[in-house]
Amino acid sequence: MIQTTLFGDRYKIHQFPRTQYLGSKEKHIKWILETAPKDIKTVFDAFSGTSVVGYYFKDKGYKVYGNDFLKCNYLITKALVENPNIILDKNDIKILLDENAKADNLIEKVFTGVFFERDQAKFLDKFRANVEKLDNEYKKALALALMNRSLTRKITLGHFAHLKAIEYSKNPDRIKRNASLTKHLKDIFQSLVHSYNNAIFDNKKTNKAFCENTISLISKLKDVDLVYFDPPYCGCHPDYQAFYHFLETYAQYWKDKKFINGTKAYYPKKKSGFVQKTEIENSFQKLFENSQHIPYWLISYNSKSYPEKNKMIELIKQFKKVEVYEQEYFNHYGGKGSRKGTSEYLFYCYN
Repeated sequence: MIQTTLFGDRYKIHQFPRTQYLGSKEKHIKWILETAPKDIKTVFDAFSGTSVVGYYFKDKGYKVYGNDFLKCNYLITKALVENPNIILDKNDIKILLDENAKADNLIEKVFTGVFFERDQAKFLDKFRANVEKLDNEYKKALALALMNRSLTRKITLGHFAHLKAIEYSKNPDRIKRNASLTKHLKDIFQSLVHSYNNAIFDNKKTNKAFCENTISLISKLKDVDLVYFDPPYCGCHPDYQAFYHFLETYAQYWKDKKFINGTKAYYPKKKSGFVQKTEIENSFQKLFENSQHIPYWLISYNSKSYPEKNKMIELIKQFKKVEVYEQEYFNHYGGKGSRKGTSEYLFYCYN
């Protein structure tokens, strides 16, 4: 019989700042926590994304490892999961917002007229240079995670796979729905600092953020009791680099990339193995093979994804027993996989 941890209505003590990210599990977190096994101590959030899931396992007192192969997502885990108690103080904010700083001009040169007017692009270059002046790795991660969240507030639709950002920032109807479109990034950033500082806490565990390929990393983690898999949903906007390439460019501040197409996406991309139908089944096979030593797996999946549910069950059953939980979407709140009538699955996998 499967045992689950039930938290009732008060399932959160700390509050993760609101997300705006395709595939975020913000609306599913209570369901995920309730379905998780209770006889565990260490959780690995293997495709961390926004880190909502890892954060709330930390909130429950578990030791948490989080991994994402994109640096922009890794920084969230570093700032809000691994970080025990470091916040941005007034002096840090002063350093970050110093517009007299000397800086390179990557954002101004490549992205002026694409997503930003020149003044905002210059500000971003200076802010990025100022991050390196902070005296602590957690402060740097927090500053960049905060600015990247500010960017998804600033840009219409919250992603960078379109060329309407500047046009929509001057559209009264769009502004009425999202006043942040007309705000300076400095002001958006300052408005978010409190919520991020307030989200940081020490759960007395040695939590850890990684920025690696999950398939190769997972075999090295020997003390994990539960791994939570939330891979890109192939068939439902799985290419996160297409949507969030600018956030990765800003985090990495590339010196060796080409910028292609109208949106100036970096090239070449990093390879995840979970985007193309031709590679996805082989990637799951390798992932599951390398995860056999972990007693429990919890896998988020979607009815619009490839491979379909029965094939996924077939792949899992080579290594674990599996139970399937399901929730239907009744409202469309972002992304192909969350349209009304589609279902979100949780595969509960155990020895």
